[in-house]
Amino acid sequence: MSRPVVIIEPGKGLAGMRLGALWEHRELLYFLVWRDIKVRYKQTLLGILWIVLQPIVTVAIFSVVFGYLLNVPSGDVPYPIFVYSGLLPWTYFATSVTRSSGSVVGSSHLITKVYFPRLVIPVGSVLSSLVDFAISFGVLLVMMVVYQVKPTPAVVFLPAFILLAMLAALACGLWLSALNVRFRDVTYMTPFLIQMGFYLTPIIYPSTLIPEPFRYLLGLNPMTGVVAGFRWALLGGYLADVQPPGELFPISIAITLFVLLSGVVFFRTTERSFADVI
Repeated sequence: MSRPVVIIEPGKGLAGMRLGALWEHRELLYFLVWRDIKVRYKQTLLGILWIVLQPIVTVAIFSVVFGYLLNVPSGDVPYPIFVYSGLLPWTYFATSVTRSSGSVVGSSHLITKVYFPRLVIPVGSVLSSLVDFAISFGVLLVMMVVYQVKPTPAVVFLPAFILLAMLAALACGLWLSALNVRFRDVTYMTPFLIQMGFYLTPIIYPSTLIPEPFRYLLGLNPMTGVVAGFRWALLGGYLADVQPPGELFPISIAITLFVLLSGVVFFRTTERSFADVI
């Protein structure tokens, strides 16, 4: 009795994207996420405490330099809460982009041996970073209790801004991970781009410090809408300059979706040569 023969070949056109294959390989995605979490803190002295210590030390430094010495305005909310509420979604984005940009090259031992949808690799990096985000978010809640800052009713919209941060991270990660296979300069370029993006995003300063004619340029950065929305959902009632991100959020969504869709197309187009180049 003859066995069925399965021929694997690259798809063509939009129908060749085969995004449904991600769901078919959901178990592989689960194990890749779990592997990243285990390996990340294996044989570390402090282990998962690094997730807590890093943002706390960063907030302490920013609070002294920008909140105390430079007296950056933060409305009626303590500056540590102000900066941490912006640093939290940005840290998730930066961490996800950094990990996903090198994920394909780091999984070369799998890519050259067995077939599976390569999209699983950067998606897994973005999902595994949610663990760090969840723990850091718990730290924010503790800080809000200590400073007696209550979240606003708009907190119900918080998942929408978290989802936008995930999509923005995946969009950038798809482009960078595919480019990194052929051009290893991406490894050195990514930290520089993330550092530039940090200062171009209103994290340590309110957006009102930017002159109004140039304020709309901030909307070209997808993370501007995420950070503004994150603060609005949690602290909108305490910050006079924080308004519902009416014009920033649609711009961020449009740019994120464009980069994401083009990133998926570019990734799927170039993945057919990953095993040969990597």
